[in-house]
Amino acid sequence: MADLADIITSRVRIKILELFLSDTTEMYHVRGIVREIKEEINAVRRELERLETGGLLRKEPRGNRVYYWIRDDYPFFEDLLSMVSKTTGLGADIISNRTKVGKLNLVMFSGKFTRKKDRKKEEEVDILVVGEVVLPELAALIRREESKRGKEINYTVMSKEEFEFRKKRRDPFLLGILAGSRVMIIGNEEELVG
Repeated sequence: MADLADIITSRVRIKILELFLSDTTEMYHVRGIVREIKEEINAVRRELERLETGGLLRKEPRGNRVYYWIRDDYPFFEDLLSMVSKTTGLGADIISNRTKVGKLNLVMFSGKFTRKKDRKKEEEVDILVVGEVVLPELAALIRREESKRGKEINYTVMSKEEFEFRKKRRDPFLLGILAGSRVMIIGNEEELVG
């Protein structure tokens, strides 16, 4: 399976990126990061400095601690978020269990789901899955993620034929899903909206 280590050589930097991008709303102080990723404090400080100098992280002193958080206006933020979504959590589970889950054409996470932000009532779907799906296998993966997050995940499964039919008919439910921000886990944008 593809991994961030294929393109990023620093193990500590990968762990820091995964930590910050797995919950983009969270702020961390240095010792908290060290505890989370289980790496040496000097290596963590060095990588935080590099990421802050590069513009990916911001920092702010509060009392005797310095807090870091990810900048969502960083030019490659969406790309990094997409990569981390595919290599950690539910995205990695779906990709690694792809054959058990069925013949998947498209898997899309909503932007709010990926960023762990609460969705509005009218935003009904966190995940769209298109293909020939073995529902019990997919449901087991989603239940495991729900227990980690402590909240329900709304997902929709469609066959490729149903997806294409709804897209041609300009189905309001599907158009509502496609109108929001998203991260492609399997498939690509062109297949989704083209």
